[in-house]
Amino acid sequence: MGGGWGRGRVFTSLLALVLLVFALDRAFPPELSRLATLGTEVVDRTGRIVALLPAPGGVWRFRTTADDVAPDLLDTLIGIEDRHFWHHPGVNPLSLARAALQDLRAGHIVSGGSTLTMQAARLLEPRPRTLRSKLIEIARAVQLEAHFSKRDILGIWLTLAPMGGNLEGVRAGALAWFATPPGALEPAQSALLVAIPRRPEALRPDRHPDRARAVRDRILAATGGAATTAIPFARLPLPRHARQAVAALPPAPRIATTLDLPLQIALERLAADRTETLPERASLALLVADAPSRDIRALASGGNGAGEGRGGALDLTRALRSPGSAMKPFIYALAFQDGIAGPDTVLSDLPRRFGAYAPENFDRGFAGSVTAAEALRRSLNLPAVALLDRVGPLRFVATLKAAGVPLRLPDGADASLPLALGGAGITLRQAAALYAALATDGNATPLRLRDTDPVDPRPFLQPRAAATIAGVLTQRLPDRGSPGIAWKTGTSWGGRDAWALGFDRTHVVGVWIGRPDGTPLPGATGRGLAVPLLARVFDLLPPNPRDPPPPPRLERQPTPQQADALRLLFPPSQAVLSNDGPVTLRAMGGHRPLSFLVDGAPLPTDPARREAAWTPNGPGFYRLTVLDADGAAAHAGVRVK
Repeated sequence: MGGGWGRGRVFTSLLALVLLVFALDRAFPPELSRLATLGTEVVDRTGRIVALLPAPGGVWRFRTTADDVAPDLLDTLIGIEDRHFWHHPGVNPLSLARAALQDLRAGHIVSGGSTLTMQAARLLEPRPRTLRSKLIEIARAVQLEAHFSKRDILGIWLTLAPMGGNLEGVRAGALAWFATPPGALEPAQSALLVAIPRRPEALRPDRHPDRARAVRDRILAATGGAATTAIPFARLPLPRHARQAVAALPPAPRIATTLDLPLQIALERLAADRTETLPERASLALLVADAPSRDIRALASGGNGAGEGRGGALDLTRALRSPGSAMKPFIYALAFQDGIAGPDTVLSDLPRRFGAYAPENFDRGFAGSVTAAEALRRSLNLPAVALLDRVGPLRFVATLKAAGVPLRLPDGADASLPLALGGAGITLRQAAALYAALATDGNATPLRLRDTDPVDPRPFLQPRAAATIAGVLTQRLPDRGSPGIAWKTGTSWGGRDAWALGFDRTHVVGVWIGRPDGTPLPGATGRGLAVPLLARVFDLLPPNPRDPPPPPRLERQPTPQQADALRLLFPPSQAVLSNDGPVTLRAMGGHRPLSFLVDGAPLPTDPARREAAWTPNGPGFYRLTVLDADGAAAHAGVRVK
């Protein structure tokens, strides 16, 4: 009975000890806050590093697992720091005893006898190097072994090991010292990264290269390696591409984007080169997206870090700006699918008032009768306003909003006809998304920068209408050899915004140039400033041209004699005018001086001009005549309400 009672006491004691250990483990779990406080690694669609952002406090620390590093680094680390790592429970009693004996003989600490697990515990909870700290490390090491696998413990060391200055972890060390990802390190590079954590500041290669080389060479000698690479003498800048767009992403240890790193780098170089040639305080934004998937492949803003006056800190692809004529293709598309007009419909580009609104073309001239396709390609204003009047400004705005692109109207303003000429705000990303709809099936889908962003296609244009507009816009870019690009420009009032948007069968490209503060850029036009840059961007892309549009019908081409013939532009024959003020009669062609007559009575005219002011006497029918110096005449009968 005595033996049984004794064994019972032993069992009870062991049970109590187990319960105590369990309670202590629950009461004092491993402190993992440093392991969770990481910087952000942004990668492109194939996993290449686009940008790195530091952890809070400015520390460059990124999650690194045993699978992320070169096998040679793991072999070197374990061979030098803890040969029995795979077999001990977190503590190696023989190593501790040997270290204690060495310390007693030397009279000071020579070796700590720490296993890699103990080092991981110290990295998780840094403490002064005292006996008490060592005991805590031992307890924590055993605890870590109970909670984590051996490879997980290696991951703790690889993530937190100090690499000099504010660098922590093998990933930060590999990139800052060698511009190499940890999985591609050479043996000599791995040896240096194993050496630095022993004395991070004393072995910094940029400050103490001789010391760093000596320790690295001893490690290489111990592992049978050879010094095949030089010691770095300077810390290299960490990757930081697409900086404005990346800064706006929600923080996470790793963000997978849709970017293509080589294209991103090329676009940033192009943006920086072009920004240097722009007028003072002018900036730009560039964007390339995959048209079928709506994935953003590259984007650049403000010359990639240009000065504050050029918006270097702003993501100008998200800035609301006036699109000028860049929205005209969608007015035509709605008119085409409603049956209001088609590409061959003849439209009038003549002076006309829409209530109090009297738009003019950019060059203040008029083309007379043109097809809808030609009017869109030439970006004529009067036909676009007339079609928007038929489509309805409210419906146009509502259609874009339903497609996920709500136009920003001026404060207190309602949807109105000036929308045809850019009287609202839109971003480059939104505009490119709409042009991607023209490039594909007519559905509108917001562009996405992260591969986890949902794809949300929304009905916008009928496929046939989208394809028709794409065909109309497909023409040769100026100064570019290959055809097959559909493109359109936009210029807002005062030259504040110069746009060019284009697409082939694969990519949609957007270009904006202007001043970030919205002040005018005199003389700036989409065709003059943005189109050449649009062509340069397409030169960076694999060619995938669209089919060229059919040749124009020859019977619509005016002969030189027709083009120079005298004709009355406004008002056209059978026009109905309001009796609310002077009417400007305008003519084209013929030889000056011109004479204007109303019911045979001449009007005062300037011999150098092709227009005259007429105030109707009242309601009724009138016959208008214009005569040129050769006696040619043109007539129009109109009614005044």
